[in-house]
Amino acid sequence: MRIVTVKRIVVLCWLVVLAVNSFAQKRPNILWITIEDTSPKFIGCYGNKDARTPAIDRLAKDGVRFTNAFSTGTVCSPSRTALITGVKTYETGTGNHRSNYTLPANLHGFPYYMQLAGYHTSNNAKTDYNVFKEKQFIADAWNESSAKAGWWNRQPGQPFFSVFNYNDSHQSRTMTDAYDKYVKNVLDQLPENERIAENAFEMPPIYRDSPEMRKQFARVYNSLKLTDNKIARLLKRLDDDHLRDSTIIFFFGDHGEGIPRGKTNGIDLGYRVPFVIWFPPMYKHLSPWGASGMVADELIDFEDLAPTLISLAGGKVPDYMKGRKLVGPERSAETDHLILSSDRSDNGIDMIRSVTDGRYMYSRNFLPFMPEVRYIRYMEISEMKQQMRKDLADNKLDKLQSSLFAERPAEFLFDVQNDPWETKNLINGPELKSVAEKMRRQLSNALLKSRDVMFLPEYEIGMISQTGNAYDYRLSDQNYPVKEIFASAELSGKRGKDIASRQIKLLKNTNKIVRYWAALGLRSQSADVLKSFEKELVAAMEDNYQPVSITASAIVYDVFKNEKAAVNLNKSVDSDNAELALMSINYLLYISDKKPFIETIRSVQKVENRFADESRSRNYKVKAACMDFLGSLGLVPNNPDYAE
Repeated sequence: MRIVTVKRIVVLCWLVVLAVNSFAQKRPNILWITIEDTSPKFIGCYGNKDARTPAIDRLAKDGVRFTNAFSTGTVCSPSRTALITGVKTYETGTGNHRSNYTLPANLHGFPYYMQLAGYHTSNNAKTDYNVFKEKQFIADAWNESSAKAGWWNRQPGQPFFSVFNYNDSHQSRTMTDAYDKYVKNVLDQLPENERIAENAFEMPPIYRDSPEMRKQFARVYNSLKLTDNKIARLLKRLDDDHLRDSTIIFFFGDHGEGIPRGKTNGIDLGYRVPFVIWFPPMYKHLSPWGASGMVADELIDFEDLAPTLISLAGGKVPDYMKGRKLVGPERSAETDHLILSSDRSDNGIDMIRSVTDGRYMYSRNFLPFMPEVRYIRYMEISEMKQQMRKDLADNKLDKLQSSLFAERPAEFLFDVQNDPWETKNLINGPELKSVAEKMRRQLSNALLKSRDVMFLPEYEIGMISQTGNAYDYRLSDQNYPVKEIFASAELSGKRGKDIASRQIKLLKNTNKIVRYWAALGLRSQSADVLKSFEKELVAAMEDNYQPVSITASAIVYDVFKNEKAAVNLNKSVDSDNAELALMSINYLLYISDKKPFIETIRSVQKVENRFADESRSRNYKVKAACMDFLGSLGLVPNNPDYAE
C-alpha cells in the first residue's frame, strides 16, 4: 500500500513538473537589455569596423537585427515615458525632459498588464519615467525595481520579464564627466588590450578631426566596450541559470548617440537606435523574420514595444496603446512611416516633429532661431562642447561643422541611406520635392489626428496638471482647438514679410495659444522684416497671456532695444513660475546684447543656489539656464564643477 502511495506521489510530482514546463513553454521568459545614448553607427554588427562589441554582435548574429528602429524622443526621460506607457509623449504631455506632469489614472506602466497575466516583472534599475508621483507609478508597474532586481526572485516556474539597464555608454561617460572621472569609471575598468586608441577610428565629418577632439571621441568607443563586457556577464548568468533556451532577449538603446548634434536633436542621429531580438529555438515560431542571423528593415519605434510585450505575455492590450504588435499570431501590419518628436532637454527648450520612412528623415523645426547645438548646461560643461566652441571662435571649423551653431532652417530633409551623417539638407532640391510634400502631409495629418498637446507652452501644461492632465485635456475642442492652434504654429520658422504679416494679424486672435505661436513664429523672422511691425510688437508686450508678452518683449528688445522690453524681461526672468523664467532666459541666450540682464540673472542664480543648499530648489532647469547665460559671457567657468 505504501509503495502504491509513493508511486502516486512520484506520478503527481511528474505531472506538476510537466504542467509547469508546458506553462513555461507556452509563455516565454523575456529579458530586456537597454543601453543609453547609443547610435547603431558605433556598434560592430551595424558595420562599424572600429567598434569592439562582440557580445552585442554575437546576439545580432544569432538573432534578428533591425536597421530601422527609432526612439520616439531624443533624450532619456521622455523616451522612457513612451517606453513604459506605450503612448507618444506628444499625447501624454510628457515630451519635456524631467517634467512632473500628471497622467490619467487608468494609464499604467505596461508591466502592470504583464503582472495581470501572471508574469514576474523586475527592473534593474533605471526608471526616469518623467511622470507625476513616479514612485507610485513604479510600484504599480513592477514587482521589484532596484539594483538587486532580477528573474531570480520570482516564484518557481513563474515566467518573467526582466529589464537590465546599463548606463556606461551614457553621455556622462562619453562627454560630460571630467576626463579624470571618465578614466576612473571607464578606461580603468578595461584591460589595456580592450581599449581603443585615439587614432584607431574614423572621425565623423560633423566634428573637426583634431587630437583634442579625438581624445574626447574615443570615450564613445571605450564606454561602449565596457557596456558590451557587462552585457556578456549578464548573458552568462542567464546561461548558468539554464534559462537561455526559454528566454526571448530584446536589446536596444534608449535613444540616439549622446554627443553634440545627436542626443536632444530631432534628426536621425538623435532618434535611430540599435535594436536586436534573439529567439531561442523553443520560440522561433513567434518570429516573423526567421530566428537566426536575419536582418529586418521594417519600421519600429518605442510605441510598439508595450503592446508587443503584453501580447507575448498573453495579456490584454489596453485600447489607449496604438502601437504595433511586432511578433506572435496577433502581429500587426507593417507601417510605411513613423512620427517622432523632440522637445525640451534639461534647460534647453525646443520643439521638433519628424517623419521617417527609414531612408529619408524629414524634421520640422518649430523654434529654428535656436541652433542644433543649442545651450544645454549638461553639454556646455563638457570638454568636447567647449573645444567645439573654441574651434568655432578660432575659425577652425568647416562650413558643415560651423553650421551646427547657426540658426536652423524650418525644415530638414536628409537622405540617410546616401548621407548617413546628415550633411546635406535636401529640402529645396527639386529631385525630392514629392518626398518632402508627402512627408509634410504625413506629419500634419498625424499631429492633428493625435492632437499633439505639446503645442501648448510648458507653462500651460504645468497649469493643467495641477487639476487634470494634458492627455485628457487635448481631447476637447473647446479646451484645445488644435486645428486653429496648428495653423498658427505651422507658420513658425517660415520666414519673409508675407508670413510675418499673417503672424502679426494672429497676434490679435481671441485664442491665447494661437497668439503665443504667432509671437514665437515672429521670433524667427529677421530684424529687417520685423522693423516694419514695431507698433504691433510693442502692443503685444501688453498681452494678458504671459507667454505672449514675454516672447514679444524678447523680440522688441532684440530688434529695437526698447527699455520697457528690457524691464519686462528682467521681471519675467525673476518670475515665481519656473516655466516662465526658463522661457525668458532661453530667449535671452540668443539675443545680441545681454548686458541689461546680467545682474538679474546673477540674482536669480544666487537664489537658486540658496534653495539648493536648503534642499528645496525651485527648479534645477532655471538654475542651469542661468549658468548657461553667465557661462556664455565668460562670467562663470564652464566645467563639471559648475554644472548647475
